[in-house]
Amino acid sequence: MKRTKKNKNTLKEVKGIISPATIQKQSIQKIQSKRLSDPKTLIAGIKESSISLLSKAITIVESTKPAHQEVAQEIIKACLPLSGNSIRIGITGVPGVGKSTFIESLGKHLTNMGKKVAVLAVDPSSSLHKGSILGDKTRMENLVKNPSVYIRPSASGNTLGGVTKKTRETILLCEAAGFDVILIETVGVGQSETAVHSMVDFFLLLKLAGAGDELQGIKRGIIEMADAIVINKADGEMIAIAEMAKNAFNNALHLYPQKENQWTPKVFTCSALHDIGIKEIWHLIEDFIQLTQKNTSFEKKRLEQDIFWLYDTINENLKDSFYKKPAIEKALHEQILLLQNKKTTPYEAASLLLAMQ
Repeated sequence: MKRTKKNKNTLKEVKGIISPATIQKQSIQKIQSKRLSDPKTLIAGIKESSISLLSKAITIVESTKPAHQEVAQEIIKACLPLSGNSIRIGITGVPGVGKSTFIESLGKHLTNMGKKVAVLAVDPSSSLHKGSILGDKTRMENLVKNPSVYIRPSASGNTLGGVTKKTRETILLCEAAGFDVILIETVGVGQSETAVHSMVDFFLLLKLAGAGDELQGIKRGIIEMADAIVINKADGEMIAIAEMAKNAFNNALHLYPQKENQWTPKVFTCSALHDIGIKEIWHLIEDFIQLTQKNTSFEKKRLEQDIFWLYDTINENLKDSFYKKPAIEKALHEQILLLQNKKTTPYEAASLLLAMQ
């Protein structure tokens, strides 16, 4: 029996419809995005000081999505042993005092010394549409080009003191990525700077000379927290006025008792725009770190901060879980209607809602 010759054309390629380039690009981006959300990839990237993967990890940490939060906790846990080796500096002051210019000048000085600097600039959010201006990268146009600097603007939202709830976790990730100095710029809206003070080693208050608030603007709480007061824009005709303001602040500081860490707050003048006085301010910060590490108050303060954030996290989670309960949502709406009709009091309504837990 003769074998039939195999038909070579039995299987042949049939041309299909070629996907448009835009769809192909979207598919690739989706696959890449999914891969970059993998915690192991992000953790490895942070350890290798990858700025793009660090930014991706911070975005996930800031996300409120439950799936992202699980990934975030895994990343933070892995980065925790690598954190804690930086100097954390909080910088605050009213809008217009020159915080961004000061940070740019200080950042340039630090990178010239061979240090890696991360700037966590908490940006003011609109009270109307809750959007963030996010203009810090524009205002620090020279610093943003420096390969040794990482600038991360975040919307402040409704957080007291203008510090995002996730800033503390962001600090840990930046430290794990090898940054030596973390600068945290707050909005400085005058509400409360307790939040930033509870996550930094050194707290610096920027002031303006000749603004009419040399003594009137001293709030007991913020002065007690400040480790240094810096009179900015001390150049040209403002030098003499800045020196007068410096003397006024020095006299006021003498009325306060010495801090537990044995540090006496200092007052300096500077011109961030012209890089005048920046080196001396950094030397001051180094003196502070050296003193507090020697008398063990540095580690003691960090432990106290950890305990503070433990309670804060518990309180936030309890509050969120309380309001998310369907029964509470319904009862809360009913109590608000009763309040509007003057049929209950805020205390009575709160007691009723809390008893429903």
